[in-house]
Amino acid sequence: MSLSGIFQVLIGFVFGIALLAASGAAAAFYFWTKLSVVPTKPIFAEERVKPSSIAKKASFPIASNSKSKSPPIPKKLPPKELPPGAYKARVTWPEGLSLRDAPNLESNRIGGVAFNQEVFVLKLSDDQRWQQVRLADSEQEGWIKAGNTQKAN
Repeated sequence: MSLSGIFQVLIGFVFGIALLAASGAAAAFYFWTKLSVVPTKPIFAEERVKPSSIAKKASFPIASNSKSKSPPIPKKLPPKELPPGAYKARVTWPEGLSLRDAPNLESNRIGGVAFNQEVFVLKLSDDQRWQQVRLADSEQEGWIKAGNTQKAN
């Protein structure tokens, strides 16, 4: 083998390594930019604005000479009685919790409980892994994972 043949093999080897390094750097840059973007916050069904409420807000104003009735104010019902042993607690899980209709992960999600929101803990499930709670600001009840609340004063 001549000196020019050795030089060609060496140049080809260096060129191949450089091409491999450049394609690896390009792939790493692509994945880095995709993974560094913070995803948007999901909007759950309870948080979505219903189209009928938008249509009501966008209605035309009523003329001043016509008599308009104000909408009826809903009456607040007295709060339900708490069972014996129930206590007030605050949610300690920073992302909030899912409110479920039964004490297991496969059950339907019926709402959510925000971080630091007050709830009434009504009872524990038989396996002590779930707590049945009632939201303090409404009468909605459901199940949350145990260990994510702290007894309030």
